[in-house]
Amino acid sequence: MENHVSLWNRTVDIPRRERLNRDMEADAAVIGAGMAGVLIADRLKRRGLRVVVLEASRIGSGQTGNTTAKITCQHGMIYHALIERFGREKARHYADANQQAIREYADLIQERDIDCDFREAPAYLYSGIDAEPLRREAEAAASLGIDASFTTETELPFAVAGAVRFEQQALFHPLKFLQAVSDGLEIYEQTPALTVDDHVIRTEGGTVRAGHVIFACHFPFVNVPGWYFMRMHQERSYVLAVEGDWQPEGMYYGVDPQALSFRAAEGLVLLGGGNHRTGENSQGGRYEALRQQARNLLPDSREAACWSAQDCMTLDGLPYIGSFSPSVPCWHVATGFGKWGMTSSMVAAMIIADRIAGHAPDWAEVFSPSRFELSASAKNLATDTAQAFKGLAREFLTLPRGVLDDLPPGHGGIVEADGRKAGVYKDDEGHCHVVNPRCPHLGCQLEWNPDEKSWDCPCHGSRFSYDGSLIDNPAQENLGT
Repeated sequence: MENHVSLWNRTVDIPRRERLNRDMEADAAVIGAGMAGVLIADRLKRRGLRVVVLEASRIGSGQTGNTTAKITCQHGMIYHALIERFGREKARHYADANQQAIREYADLIQERDIDCDFREAPAYLYSGIDAEPLRREAEAAASLGIDASFTTETELPFAVAGAVRFEQQALFHPLKFLQAVSDGLEIYEQTPALTVDDHVIRTEGGTVRAGHVIFACHFPFVNVPGWYFMRMHQERSYVLAVEGDWQPEGMYYGVDPQALSFRAAEGLVLLGGGNHRTGENSQGGRYEALRQQARNLLPDSREAACWSAQDCMTLDGLPYIGSFSPSVPCWHVATGFGKWGMTSSMVAAMIIADRIAGHAPDWAEVFSPSRFELSASAKNLATDTAQAFKGLAREFLTLPRGVLDDLPPGHGGIVEADGRKAGVYKDDEGHCHVVNPRCPHLGCQLEWNPDEKSWDCPCHGSRFSYDGSLIDNPAQENLGT
């Protein structure tokens, strides 16, 4: 079985922390020790609060360890669309927040002398097909105060129709940074939050009573209030790290269908792509498609690592950062970062820590979780709702796709086993791993992802290993058999 471990996890092993084994009180409790949770906790601690961080697995073991680690306000083709959908003032607020986030990283790294391979680099959007949308995007970004310009000159090993170059962006090693910032924080690992009731978080080893509770756990596991499961879906993407002669100075994000992203790290080049909605990859082949593109573009390269990531996508494309719900004023949330989690994590730290201190930034409102712009959200709301009904219908209305004996070694699927519908993975030795293919979150039928050998939920993005062990929330428990 392939071992998909990111470059960052191969080169850093953050020291382990103990589990929570007692009841305690704190000024603030953060659920999740990824980049967002650690930055929020660090900022609150600097303001004099006692902060406890609860992590279900290991520090940085979620999406932070699988990112491509670009610190940038270049978030795809967003600024022209933001101006049209929300107006120039809100678009400028979004631009200002993310530019400030880049400066905050640089200042923090300098102040603490953190060795995390941080370097300034330009960020590019590129297209091999149509230059005109990129010209509009460059003009829109520049009009909002971003140092961005249209160009046809790049380092890419192929011609482009056009590109937008963003100056003064940055790259780093996320786990080296996270290890340094988390060092002085009170973090409990292997301590999943089971329930949250007002100010009290319950875990297997004890409770934490806190004045403020911050959900920084990627996808909030509390369904009501908030209703985040109705306002987000999750998507997966794949990364190939290759060794070769070409090392780009900048970072690149393609806007065409099936286009790649590129950045250099640790003497390697990271190629990213293969995006799909979680639970919609039954045919597989995402890694192989990246390998074929690498062979075409960089014929002398050699594969060094491969891995995948998962991103929460909101209805209107902007993160939800701020009050979890008006009905629970002591709860705060940071989620829906799309594919731009590093910059959004710092934005979340600024908003939530300053909000708790009583003076949120002027631009915080654009990220408010209580917003709903019908023109910007209606289409995606309809799509997400239809997808959820489709996933629920699969559980009750679809038949098994075969019988257990027909499943070849090394494959998985929904089959008939012992007279019932079951999820089965048959390993290379022919041993069968049988699970209940019903997601414990809200009951959608899971789908087999052959690229990751995992069971993925097409409704809300929960994921489970081939043996049923929980990988990604919002589900909170393993699969039954």
